[in-house]
Amino acid sequence: MRVLLVEDDRKLSAAICRLLEKERITADAVYDGSDGLDWALSSEYDAIILDVMLPGMDGFSVLRELRKEKISTPVMMLTARTELEDRLTGLDSGADYYLGKPFESAELISCLHAITRRGIRAPVMELSYGNIALDPKDGKLKNRESGAAVKLGAKEYQLMELFLRNPGQILGKETIHERVWGLESDAEYNNLEVYVSFLRKKLGFLGADVKIKVTRGVGYSLEEEA
Repeated sequence: MRVLLVEDDRKLSAAICRLLEKERITADAVYDGSDGLDWALSSEYDAIILDVMLPGMDGFSVLRELRKEKISTPVMMLTARTELEDRLTGLDSGADYYLGKPFESAELISCLHAITRRGIRAPVMELSYGNIALDPKDGKLKNRESGAAVKLGAKEYQLMELFLRNPGQILGKETIHERVWGLESDAEYNNLEVYVSFLRKKLGFLGADVKIKVTRGVGYSLEEEA
């Protein structure tokens, strides 16, 4: 599952991202309403977590613009503004759920799964390329021919998911770093090389007919073996 998180409290945003990562949910975090609208319009997400009080454009306005553009992605409003009038405004604007702050971690995850199960979008299926597949139900990378499988860690899973969503396409290091570690992460770029090395070893163990290729000075791509 891939989620867009639009929350201007950076500490809270980082905490939610860590929570989602434990659930093998990839989160793109942005911190103002205008950026949130741009990201929601330019990328495909399974759900959006949207604060109300945002710089640039408030959450209600973002949501109304999304619905005007026929974006049906499930939206959870996450805000301290829990008065009845605010809740009704959010729901009338097209929100699928209104979760007040403070909240319990389990409640957020449960509500997120609930709004993505309502049939608004097709269920997330396994991603595959060549003879390998990534199963979102158990977080395992599998050889579809032999049945061999290995468990992936959270970052390995996010990185492999990104490659499988863009097979044969060279992804720049900055793009990968932004998608997997987040816009504000202090992680060094050599972390990417480490995780690519981990994935290469696991692909080799599985007998995969695809490989992660590096184009020096440009980035990485998932390619089928010749």
